[in-house]
Parts: sequence; structure tokens; C-alpha cells
Amino acid sequence: MASSQFKKFGILIAILVLPSLFYLLLYTGEHNFTRLPVYGNKTAVENPDGSFDTTYHQIPYFEFINQDGKKVTRDDMLGNVYVADFFFVTCPTICPKMTTNMRYVQDKFSDRKELRFLSITVNPEADSVPVLKEYAKKVHANTDNWDFVTGDKDEIYDIAFNGFFVNVAKDSIAEGGFLHSQLLILVDKQGRVRGYFDGTVFSEMKKDLTDAIDILFREEAVPLKGSNKNKIEQKKE
Repeated sequence: MASSQFKKFGILIAILVLPSLFYLLLYTGEHNFTRLPVYGNKTAVENPDGSFDTTYHQIPYFEFINQDGKKVTRDDMLGNVYVADFFFVTCPTICPKMTTNMRYVQDKFSDRKELRFLSITVNPEADSVPVLKEYAKKVHANTDNWDFVTGDKDEIYDIAFNGFFVNVAKDSIAEGGFLHSQLLILVDKQGRVRGYFDGTVFSEMKKDLTDAIDILFREEAVPLKGSNKNKIEQKKE
């Protein structure tokens, strides 16, 4: 009888204590939790107490209009993990693949809150709000969390180069008249670029991008503290 009670007590202790010990190990100790890199410049900022924090590149402020005529800004995206790309509606080459693969990722994470998608046209003169709305319907995008946006051309090109670190340009020689990156860009809840993935390669969507999205959401559950607070490292499995 005593032995049975002892076993029950041991099981109860394991249920109550082990999860806390496991979390403590992840929270404070050395572990194999994979963290994504943060792209762009970083700056060391000295605190009043003499300690330092690291400030990383953040997507600059932008303000565009989506397929429903609603304003979408950088600040609207903060607090969400999101995947961004640059495209144009009449693109005859890489855009259809990119959009199809973006939709795959959206479908895969259809139940994931705080995940959004942002497609920015590089041809705002032609890709008006009605054109974007029709395009969103054509590609069967769920516009509850996927915005197709247009705006001032100079602002779009500037945010592409200085914010997301990708090139876009008008080019009369290129098919469709524009050159733009084929990368899907992963941005975290603080507006920091955390990954680049070839939007024309399905295997990168299925494995690399989906894994990276999972990692960003896990980072919230396993934050770094103290001297490791701003330690970002990329580990290859």
C-alpha cells in the first residue's frame, strides 16, 4: 500500500516539476534551439547602468493601399510575423510561381494567428486597387491576412532596397518590363528581416520557409535573457 502511494507521489512530482525544469533549461541554459539570423546593420546602445543592448535593422515606415482600398502601414504589420514579396499583376515569368507558393504557405498555416502575407506591386501605375482585387480573387488568396498593395512608386522602390534589401527596377528589356527579386522575405514581429527564400522553388516553401516560420513563433516561448538576450545564431541541422 505504501509502495503504491509512493509511486503515485512520484508520478505527481514528475508531472508538476519536470515541465518547469525543462523550460528553465531552455530559458537559461545552453541548448540546441535554432535561432534565425537578423539581417541588416546592428547598433550597440549603452544603457544608463553601463550595460549594452543591440538594436537591429527594422523595416522603415511605409504606407500603402490594399486590394480593398484600405491603408496598410508598417505599424499595422508590427506584432505579426509576415512573409513579403514584390510582384506585378502582368508578370509573365516568376510571379505566378511566387504567388502559388505563397498561397501554399498561407494554406499550410491557415490556423496560425499573428501571421500575415504582403505582396507589393512594382508596377503601381498599372496595378490599381481594382486590378489588385481582381488578381487576389484570381489566385484564390485569403485576403483576411494577405494584402496586395500599391502606392507611390518611389516609396515602393525605396522600401524594397533600404527596408527589405532586395532590388526592383523598371527595365524595358526584361519580360513584362520590370526586374524584381524572386525572394519571399520573412519578417518577425519586431519588423526585422529574418530570412530569404526562393519563391519559385516549392521545396524551399515546403521545408525551409515553413520551418523558419515555426522557429519565429517558438522564439516567443523560449526567449533569451541576460548576456544571451540579443544573441542570434543560425545552426544547420
